[in-house]
Amino acid sequence: MLETIINITLTAGKILLDGYTTPIKVDFKNTIDLVTEYDKKIELYLIGELKKNFPDKKIVSEEYNTDAGYDDRGSFFIDPIDGTTNFVHRFPFCSVSVGYISKDKRCGVVYNPILDELFFAETGKGAFCNHTEIRVSSENELINSLIATGFPYSIVDTDKRFLLDMLDAVLKNTRGIRRAGSASLDLCYVAKGVFDGYYESSLKPWDVAAGIVILEEAGGKVSGRFGDVFDLWSDFIVATNGHIQDKLLKVLNG
Repeated sequence: MLETIINITLTAGKILLDGYTTPIKVDFKNTIDLVTEYDKKIELYLIGELKKNFPDKKIVSEEYNTDAGYDDRGSFFIDPIDGTTNFVHRFPFCSVSVGYISKDKRCGVVYNPILDELFFAETGKGAFCNHTEIRVSSENELINSLIATGFPYSIVDTDKRFLLDMLDAVLKNTRGIRRAGSASLDLCYVAKGVFDGYYESSLKPWDVAAGIVILEEAGGKVSGRFGDVFDLWSDFIVATNGHIQDKLLKVLNG
């Protein structure tokens, strides 16, 4: 299964790369949430290939949301371009993300074709970047940690004070924060040991399904904002190398 998902994702990445180097049409879900013809083109390709190869599995997707909900017999969660705004502005931090979750197997594949970084993992078999095994960092001091985050598209309608207070607290207690604009890649970079932790609110299942598998197989830890068990519909994600999980949670909760 994993090899098939990898091959499908690699081909989808070629479509993304084609769009990255040509003029594109941009539409707006709202003021800052963009969607392009390539989001739709890649998503239709992914849905078609996954249905052909795995006809009995559900598919939950960003633009078409083919099969809402989750089936523990096996569901795919796909994001055709995670980091669409980056894609539109030619900032090379965007990816195709395909996660598979069932009661007895999980797979995750995240591919950034611009930097040619392919991350993948399967339950119990480790996590890899370009076929080299990766592990989370060993950093256990929050003050020495580099943390990734993101801002919700609903920020124009929400209480900015809550987000800014949290940002201020993390900045005061860590080495720094990076906001790169792709949740799946943020999780993969924690898995790779580049970031030591990551937090964000208001994400969707397709944003994180693949990245969580990769991070946990690399030795990382994922929870909700209060240390609760994370599920794909949780409103808040905290993901770290495991060593700083409790310390980051304490800072986030004031």
